[in-house]
Amino acid sequence: MSQSTGSAGADGETHRSGADDRLRADCARCFGLCCVAPAFAASADFAVDKPAGQPCRHLRTDFACDIHVDLRARGFPGCTVFDCHGAGQRVAQETFGGRDWRAAPETAPLMFDVFAVMRPLHELLWYLTEALALRPPAALREELAAALAETDRLAGGSPQELLAVDVETHRGEVNRLLSRTGDLARARGGAPGADRRGAVLVGRDLRRTDLRGANLRGAVLIGADLRGVDLTRADLTGADLRGAALDGADLTGALFLHQSQVDAARGDKLTRLPDRVTRPAHWSALSLTPRPAGRRPRRR
Repeated sequence: MSQSTGSAGADGETHRSGADDRLRADCARCFGLCCVAPAFAASADFAVDKPAGQPCRHLRTDFACDIHVDLRARGFPGCTVFDCHGAGQRVAQETFGGRDWRAAPETAPLMFDVFAVMRPLHELLWYLTEALALRPPAALREELAAALAETDRLAGGSPQELLAVDVETHRGEVNRLLSRTGDLARARGGAPGADRRGAVLVGRDLRRTDLRGANLRGAVLIGADLRGVDLTRADLTGADLRGAALDGADLTGALFLHQSQVDAARGDKLTRLPDRVTRPAHWSALSLTPRPAGRRPRRR
């Protein structure tokens, strides 16, 4: 789960993000909601099919996972990178007042539906907190702060109020603010980089590509080769980095980089990460890959 405590600014400087414990998953205070509420299809990320609302076969009665230390080896790498951004414990402890769905089975359907609303709201809270840490202009900062307060207000509603939230409309409004913030941050210290928003770059060799200040919001970078690439000021909001090779890459100044994205990628001891991001333990088992030879592309 995420251990984010700060954020990397557009100039590569690391500063406090202001994120609090509410935006960090605390499984001990949850009721295993991420192991029950969502549906999963057997894939490279999840070893078996699991219908929505049905507990994973590995969920114990105390809501802990009985194969937690072996999830990757047992075919559940998707579980190791999933992050509810603190939504689970908020639903469990605040929205439902600590009543778990096993002890009060009548709450189960409603609790699972509420979790599906709470998680994207908490994800937006995380992004808004990161955006504020990028020190945007005063007017934009006020808009971001107002959006943060409104998102938190929505997340604090009753179960019925939460189910009435139009998540997609609210997400769209917030994303416009986040996109503006990212564009300004990408242009800080020079012209913004290439616009690769939503680009499908599965398996692409990007080692010679200049991605400094690039817009990679929503880009699909599954299995992409980013070894030795400088991602300073690149906006990685929602970028899919599953299996991407980050050996020797520089992500210290990347924008909106979340721990789960790093956990889903591959890297080595030469990969440079922001202070707020923890180097994944499974990286240590990978062989080190040297930076590709040749000059780094120049910005034109």
